[in-house]
Amino acid sequence: MLERLKIIEERYNFLNEELMRPEVYNDFKKMTKLSKEKSSLENIVNISKKYNQVLSDLETAKEMLHDAEMSDFAREEIENLTKEKEELQNEITILLLPKDPNDDKNVIMEIRGAAGGDEGNIFAGDLFKMYSKYAEHQGWKLEVTYEMPGESGGYSLIEFMLSGDNVYSKLKYESGSHRVQRVPETETQGRVHTSTATVLVMPEAEDVEVELLDKDLKIDVCRSSGAGGQSVNTSDSAVRVTHIPTGLMVYCQVERSQIKNKERALTILKSRLYDLKVREQEESLGATRKTKIGTGSRAEKIRTYNYPQNRLTDHRINYTVMHLDKIMEGDLEEVIEALITEDQRLKMAVNNE
Repeated sequence: MLERLKIIEERYNFLNEELMRPEVYNDFKKMTKLSKEKSSLENIVNISKKYNQVLSDLETAKEMLHDAEMSDFAREEIENLTKEKEELQNEITILLLPKDPNDDKNVIMEIRGAAGGDEGNIFAGDLFKMYSKYAEHQGWKLEVTYEMPGESGGYSLIEFMLSGDNVYSKLKYESGSHRVQRVPETETQGRVHTSTATVLVMPEAEDVEVELLDKDLKIDVCRSSGAGGQSVNTSDSAVRVTHIPTGLMVYCQVERSQIKNKERALTILKSRLYDLKVREQEESLGATRKTKIGTGSRAEKIRTYNYPQNRLTDHRINYTVMHLDKIMEGDLEEVIEALITEDQRLKMAVNNE
């Protein structure tokens, strides 16, 4: 472990030096890449320094045991430092686990009303509000790229981008089928209905990861449409991009500019293709599934939101909280932290096999 920490610290120092060079400073793309890598190492370097200091203090305390006047103090110090050393070792072990290369990326999310008709669409709208408020708490930027409002409220489909620090690391567990149990407003007998909405979370792809060839694209320009969208207008600004080899299609109409809608559509398409590529790779390497929480499939039922009992249950980790009302107001951190903890436990178990 100490050897790995030494290598990481050497890399961190090298990045610091590189970022001070004028040729790097003037190359925005390279500077951004190196800055991101440096930032990803910063936490473990700081903890490594603290750990090395504790080891040094332990040696000093052990030497003090030979001094009759200081022995009692030394024993107390050794006890405290040993406890701190173990805590830091656990923290470092987690930080040294294989890192998901997508963790620091922005995401593209898609929420669809599924089973339950109007109630499924209304629930999709509730989920969008929940993620919107959570994003606000995190200081992330949210941009809607496409929306198809439901006739009775909510959305039959809404797509949006979230930009900020480590967005994917927090939201990558949200893909799947979300089930709601509650009494719909239209229910006259007071019966509890079950409806679902599906969520898809994709990391934003970078240009180096996905190459789009002009010959593989079919781009159509059309008039924006939809109920109540503030960007809906009479000009032909909406853009539909079809990836011919896969049949994937992306539609974007939120911008008044045709050029901007095309840029956004291409960004989303790249992310869809990247997500497809990652899933294919994971399926070919079956062992990686041991370290995954669930399949990430849209069909997988991951969570139940029970309004009568004010209860939320995540079925993948058998985790339940009894304050659904707070969760729906964006207080999602507790559930996400539980998922992250279980993810780390699975990775540690695989590493120890």
